[in-house]
Amino acid sequence: MTAHPRIYLASLSPRRRDLLTQIGVKFEVLLLRADARRNADVDETPQEREAPGDYVLRIAQAKANAGLAALRYRRLPVFPVLAADTTVTLDGRILGKPADRDEATHMLRQLSGRQHRVLTAVAIAFDDRVEVRLSETAVTFVPLSEERIRRYVFTSEPHDKAGAYGIQGHAGAFVQRIEGSYSGVVGLPLAETAELLQLSGYPVP
Repeated sequence: MTAHPRIYLASLSPRRRDLLTQIGVKFEVLLLRADARRNADVDETPQEREAPGDYVLRIAQAKANAGLAALRYRRLPVFPVLAADTTVTLDGRILGKPADRDEATHMLRQLSGRQHRVLTAVAIAFDDRVEVRLSETAVTFVPLSEERIRRYVFTSEPHDKAGAYGIQGHAGAFVQRIEGSYSGVVGLPLAETAELLQLSGYPVP
């Protein structure tokens, strides 16, 4: 298959952009809401009794499909569309992005001194097909005092992150142990991403 000169990234996450840049991938950010006449957003509401792994796989695939549809609608050059979704799970429950500081505080109290799992699904749409992969990482937090949680919540860092923390930021100091993919916890597992890029014909290191 002929190598693609670039891909589209269907994500506004600066962390995912940094990770792609780290491995030398050329990409353009694809905005799914660039046209007000089309509702290209993906509904990220978990379905009833949906397992966390099934949830992130479904959302990542939906984002990749939405990106491909947006390309065709705007008549842009068609290249592979990469998308991802990350969630944090504790005792089988999904901890999404906190709505406010109180919810972020509650989540961090639950994670304090315990092991949780971070699931990141990555999907790539190309040639009228979508391939997906799942990365699962176990993360253990040190015990967190109320004062430490309060200081972290007021940094505003937790507000757009699953589980109310970002391992690449101040919360890296909360992590006692990690078993799995660090880049997956950040938001884009690089080994799985490289595998999918190879399937689409994009050259990777």
